[in-house]
Amino acid sequence: TMYEGDQEPGRYYVGIDVGTGSVRAALVDQTGILLAFAEQPIKMWEPQFNYHEQSSEDIWAACCVVTKKVVQGINLNRIRGLGFDATCSLVVLDKQFHPLPVNREGDSCRNIIMWLDHRAVSQVHRINETKHSVLQYVGGVMSVEMQAPKLLWLKENLRETCWDKAGHFFDLPDFLSWKATGVTARSLCSLVCKWTYSAKKGWDDSFWKMIGLEDIIADNYNKIGNVVMPPGTSLGSGLTPEAAKDLGLPAGIAVAASLIDAHAGGLGMIGADVKGHGLTCEGQPITSRLAVICGTSSCHMGISKDPVFVPGVWGPYFSAMVPGFWLNEGGQSVTGKLIDHMVQGHAAFAELQAKATARCQSIYAYLNSHLDLIKKAQPVGFLTVDLHVWPDFHGNRSPLADLTLKGMVTGLTLSQDLDDLAILYLATVQAIAFGTRFIMEAMKAAGHSLSTLFLCGGLSKNPLFVQMHADITGVPVVLSQEVESVLVGAAILGACASGDFTSVQEAMAKMSKVGKVVFPRHEDKRYYDKKYQVFLKLVEHQKEYSKIMSGE
Repeated sequence: TMYEGDQEPGRYYVGIDVGTGSVRAALVDQTGILLAFAEQPIKMWEPQFNYHEQSSEDIWAACCVVTKKVVQGINLNRIRGLGFDATCSLVVLDKQFHPLPVNREGDSCRNIIMWLDHRAVSQVHRINETKHSVLQYVGGVMSVEMQAPKLLWLKENLRETCWDKAGHFFDLPDFLSWKATGVTARSLCSLVCKWTYSAKKGWDDSFWKMIGLEDIIADNYNKIGNVVMPPGTSLGSGLTPEAAKDLGLPAGIAVAASLIDAHAGGLGMIGADVKGHGLTCEGQPITSRLAVICGTSSCHMGISKDPVFVPGVWGPYFSAMVPGFWLNEGGQSVTGKLIDHMVQGHAAFAELQAKATARCQSIYAYLNSHLDLIKKAQPVGFLTVDLHVWPDFHGNRSPLADLTLKGMVTGLTLSQDLDDLAILYLATVQAIAFGTRFIMEAMKAAGHSLSTLFLCGGLSKNPLFVQMHADITGVPVVLSQEVESVLVGAAILGACASGDFTSVQEAMAKMSKVGKVVFPRHEDKRYYDKKYQVFLKLVEHQKEYSKIMSGE
C-alpha cells in the first residue's frame, strides 16, 4: 500500500464546500493531498432582480450525494474528521428547525437568502446612517451582503410568514455543522465576519436596539447564537447517527466548527512552506501574504498581529481565519461571474463556442490561445491600450464600499468579431487585477505589508488571470499544489477537530503545499502603471457623471 513504512495507516479527513452553484466534497489525507473529489449542482432561484434564494434541504441532500461518492470503497475507520465551509448565506428555520419562506410567494422550501442577494438596500442604508461603533470593524460601512440588513428586511417585509415564526437564523456554514452534530453552537468566523459579533466583547445590545431589531436580543441571542467556537473546534459528540447515515460516514467522527468558504481557501493556502522558490516572503512572517480566493466573486484575505483598520475593507476580525491573528477581508462582488457575463453577452460568443468545442478546449483556454495568436510581437497585455474596463457591474465591495457604482467600458468600435471578444475578455481580466491592486494599496496605506499573492479558486486555473495579477500588482503569485485549496481548508478543520494536530497552525503547515510560482514581467510595469491611472480615472469620472445628472 501507499503507506508502507509509515507507522500509522493513512488518516483521512472529509472536507465539504458549499459554493454558490454547487457542493463539492473531497477526501484528503494528512499531508493535504486530495484522494477523491465530487461535485453536485444546487438549485438557485431568482424570483426578481437582485433577489437570490436557495433551499437548505436541497443543499444538505447535495452534501450527502458528494460525500457518499468520495468515500466509496474506502476503509471508513480511517476517516477521522469532517469539516464544512460554505458561502455566508442566511438560513431561516422555525422553532422546530423546519424551513421558513424568505419570499413573498410563501415557498418554505426556499428558506435561504443568498450571500449575493441585494434586496436589503434600504435597510443597510439606515444601518449605516446610525454610525454605530460596530461599523468600524467592517471598514466603516456595512455591506448589503451581511446578515443584519437581511434580518431587518425579513422583519419589515415578511413579519407574519417568516419573522414571527423564526426560531433560528443560521449562517450557512453553521447550519451545516448543526445538521451534522445537532449542536447549535456558531463558528466565530461567521458571527464575527457577517453578524457584528466581537471575539473580545460578544454581542452589542445597543446596535440591535438602534437598528430596530431589539427582538434578536431575547433569550440571550438564542436565535442567532450564544455559544461561539473558534473554527476547527470539535463540536458535541461528533457526527450524529442520523447525519452519519445521510452522509455515508461513521457515526461519532469529529465534526469541526466551520468556516466561510473564502476563509477556508485562505486557511488551505496561506500557511504553505515556500522554501526553495526564491520568494521574498520566505524569510518574512505569514502577515506578508495576501490570499486571494477567486471564483464567482473574489475575496482578499490579509492577516496581522495587531488590528489594522482599512477604510472600505472588512475587519479587523480577531481569530476569524487563523487563530490569534486579526483578519482583514477585501473583496470584489463579481469576478468569475463578470468574465462569464462579458464573454457570453458578446455577438461572437456562438462562434467562440463552436470553435472551442471543435478543438475540445474550454472557451477560456481557446480565448487565451487566440490572444497569443493576435498579439504579434508585443506582450499580450498591450492589446488593450485603448480598451479600458471598470469592473463594478454589481457595485464595489472594496475599497470604495459603494454599491451604487456600475460597470464601465471605454474604447468600443463597430467591429464585433472574435478578436474583439478576445480583447474585451482580456480587458475584463485586467480590470479585475487592477481591482486587486486597488485593494492592496488601501491595505498597505493602512499599515499592512504585503509582498506576495497566494491565489486559489476557479479563476486561479486560468493562466492569463494569474499572469495579469502578477504583472499588474508587481508581486509574485503563488499557486497552491492543490487547486482546490478551499476543500483542503475544510479538511484542515476536520483534522483539527479530530485531535490529530495540536493546532490549526500545525495542520496548515503540514497540509498546504506550494505548486507553482508566477513572477511579474517587470519590463511591462510602465504600461500597467498607465493603465492603472486610467482605471482610477474611470471611477472618478463615473462619480462626476452622476453628480451632473443629479443636478448638484
